[in-house]
Amino acid sequence: MQSIKKHSFYLTGLILILLMSINIESALAQRSIIPSLGSSRSGTSGYQFLKINVDARSAAMGGSNVADAMDAASLYLNPALAVQMDQSQLYIGHTSYFADIDLNYASYVHKMRNIAIGASLMYLDSGEMIETNEFNPFGTGRTFRTVHMAAGLTFAQELTTLFSYGVSLKYLDERIEEIQAQTFVVDVGFFYRVGDSGLRFAIGLNNFGLDATPEGETIRRTLEGDIVETEFEDISPPTTFSIGTAYDAYESDNIKILVTGQVTNPSDNAERFSLGSEMTYLNQFFLRTGYEFGVDEAKLPSFGVGFKLPFGKYGVAMDYGFSTRDRLGSLHRIALKFNL
Repeated sequence: MQSIKKHSFYLTGLILILLMSINIESALAQRSIIPSLGSSRSGTSGYQFLKINVDARSAAMGGSNVADAMDAASLYLNPALAVQMDQSQLYIGHTSYFADIDLNYASYVHKMRNIAIGASLMYLDSGEMIETNEFNPFGTGRTFRTVHMAAGLTFAQELTTLFSYGVSLKYLDERIEEIQAQTFVVDVGFFYRVGDSGLRFAIGLNNFGLDATPEGETIRRTLEGDIVETEFEDISPPTTFSIGTAYDAYESDNIKILVTGQVTNPSDNAERFSLGSEMTYLNQFFLRTGYEFGVDEAKLPSFGVGFKLPFGKYGVAMDYGFSTRDRLGSLHRIALKFNL
């Protein structure tokens, strides 16, 4: 009876947090901090690299893992899950993005009983690109590059075996040509496990912070001659509110089946809904798939595989995720995880 009361208490608390989060989001929308403009919100924020999923497993499952990222990728997806890990872990991920652009991600979570601390680094470099304009559509003879970086520190705590929370503070640095924009944002996450039922819920608020004021100068060529631009509009971070669930749908001695779902509401685009599934064999081999609803370019499901090799209390794991966009092409992600 006491256990049931405890479950009810924390479930009630999670529901209250959810209602408060929705009310806060609604209030922010009314105050134009997080605009609520439907699909017309596209292009209203900067730091777009933050929206590229860095986790191969999550991408393979349609980006539906806000309630089930039980590895060091949780620092990107939901910091509350960092403390749900069994041990410390080093995570290294690589995304082969469109137009030969590479995105790299590294994170480390140090687990200490009911507390976890972590650090992460996300880095995207476009490489050298040919500058063009309306007068020189085939190139001006100059090249430029864009560099985008996010570095974060995370703290997560498990208040009980059922409930945990996490907070990340991230420094953002975006450089395009000779223009630089810097700011700080915060990620906040909550996680609740419904006893031994195999059902989990999570809430996440990512990239909430101050607008950035770009600094520097760039030269714009016009019919009247070259103009040096030194004043730019402020850039807002792409704040995202997510709520998701995960459920252990089937389990036998050899096979486990996990089902995940997530609703994501970004500040600069329309809402989307994701579903994913993972089949585990012998707790070492993984087969994954997922689909994103509400993403125009996502016409086909995503897929992925993974394997885990234990070495005593340590181990190494590898994940691969494949997804595609109708006109832009395919995305390949790979990740290595080292349990320490």
